[in-house]
Amino acid sequence: MIIVADSGSSKTDWVLTANKQAPVKFTTGGLNPFFLSEKEMIKLIQDQAPVMVNHFPLVEEIYFFGAGCSSPDKREIVSNALTHIFPRAFVSVDSDLLGSAYATCGARKGLVCVLGTGSNISFFDGEDVTTGKHGLGYVLGDEGSGTWFGKALITDFMYGIMPAEIHKQFEDEFHVTKDDIINNVYLKRGANSYLASFTKFLSAIKETVYGNELIKRGLQEFINTNVKSYADYQEYTCHFVGSIAWFFSDQLKELCSQNNISAGKIIRHPIDELVDFIVNRNQVQA
Repeated sequence: MIIVADSGSSKTDWVLTANKQAPVKFTTGGLNPFFLSEKEMIKLIQDQAPVMVNHFPLVEEIYFFGAGCSSPDKREIVSNALTHIFPRAFVSVDSDLLGSAYATCGARKGLVCVLGTGSNISFFDGEDVTTGKHGLGYVLGDEGSGTWFGKALITDFMYGIMPAEIHKQFEDEFHVTKDDIINNVYLKRGANSYLASFTKFLSAIKETVYGNELIKRGLQEFINTNVKSYADYQEYTCHFVGSIAWFFSDQLKELCSQNNISAGKIIRHPIDELVDFIVNRNQVQA
């Protein structure tokens, strides 16, 4: 039995798969080692994924791809947590960028963009990803991400920049005060997920002039800062993964066309394609 997982900061998609058996799919909270300790990850998995824990004697291999897993020390935190629960299993932990590359590029070269709670980009050479100067997180970067749009919405609301009708809609839906926002952003953990939670409002108003312009502004900033940082970006297909890319795909495709970007796959959750890639690769290597 094999477990494949794709994790962002907000949630983790898991798939249990075995020969001649239907895959078992479930979701837990995100397992980002920048925000959770090893012990917190163990508790989260045990509390939210009993179906997986119940199968632990049968699990032989675990392939985990997650946000925040780009450095050896952070990958070790996740690996230790998974090994604690599945002591007999082979555990592989890599970045969410590599998982997204497998899901979109397969074995072909291309640019891979993550646009979810956070944002990032990498070049995939057909075997591995080359990370660059991006992925600075929600304080310094994350252009075009859920956190970026959340910040934009909150600041426009608090500064009174939103059109009056949209301002009232926002107020009626969230009932937030300045103190609420300050406490959640500066004093509590999970500020990135808190900010990204407001993006659902943007989906509801994306047909308005204000909503459409804000979406395009954020996505264009991602393109300018991330995609165009690759001098040869026009030579490769550019794939997109994540809820922001998925829900705002019309604006994304339009901007890609305007910026001479060859848009490839736009998928919300890479887990299904990722599972297929891992299973097929293992069969070839067997």
